[in-house]
Amino acid sequence: MREDAGTSRVGQPQSKMLFLPREHGATAMLMIPIVCAAVLSRQWHWSELATLTAAFAALSAKDPMVILARQRFVWKQQHPETAAAAKWLAGWSVVLFLSGLVLLKAWPLKATVAMGLGVVIFSTLAIVVNVKNRQRSTPFQIASGIALTSSSLATSLSATGGIAPWCWVLWLLMALQATAGILVVHARLDARIALRQATSTSRQSEKFRRAAEFSLVALACAAATTATLGHAWIALALITPILGYSLDLRSQRDAENLQLPLKKVGQRALALSSLFAVLLIVGLW
Repeated sequence: MREDAGTSRVGQPQSKMLFLPREHGATAMLMIPIVCAAVLSRQWHWSELATLTAAFAALSAKDPMVILARQRFVWKQQHPETAAAAKWLAGWSVVLFLSGLVLLKAWPLKATVAMGLGVVIFSTLAIVVNVKNRQRSTPFQIASGIALTSSSLATSLSATGGIAPWCWVLWLLMALQATAGILVVHARLDARIALRQATSTSRQSEKFRRAAEFSLVALACAAATTATLGHAWIALALITPILGYSLDLRSQRDAENLQLPLKKVGQRALALSSLFAVLLIVGLW
């Protein structure tokens, strides 16, 4: 394993290193459910700010923790970004600790322990996966989507003192949509690789495509169920990513479309997720 594998910060001047979330998709998966739960709670409590800062700090602390873990277990020589990573980790740890104190006072003890354990377990998993350069693993990314969208549960706890019934539905549907989005992106990335690689890679791309199609079937089943139960807006919210992701999968058959810049692909995905969230808020209101 190359010593600098998996990090894009090598060679940066130490004074200019900013350890902020770089994965915009993950940031959206974390923040959009917080906004949805805050709106749907229909009430405000100051501890919601602590939920926001704790969530952002936990996400931001991942990169410096990964660098420190690589320095300890992988790299044989001292890397210049390690010192900066240690300082940023200390800063984010302070933010997380102070936010945790606020939440400890606002949340029931059992909920605080459960959420805290969840953060510790998932953070440990994320560090191990990144150190092994397996961060593109599909099961890990799906697990990440489920974990990140659980920020809605934390927001409900802060706003209402408990997890409202509607919040479980919100988390489930957000997680389903995130899973579908992850699989569609994987299908696109591997289809791009398949343009230049061997047949085996093409078969791998088709595997991700089938998985993405299966996730859309799951969304369709959820849409049909909610429509049958009379929740038309929720059904419409679910139909939105189905149509968007179906069009994306169809466009992946076109070699020219596969050359679309990933930044633009990400912007379209963010817009789709935002529309889904707005419709879901209307449906759950």
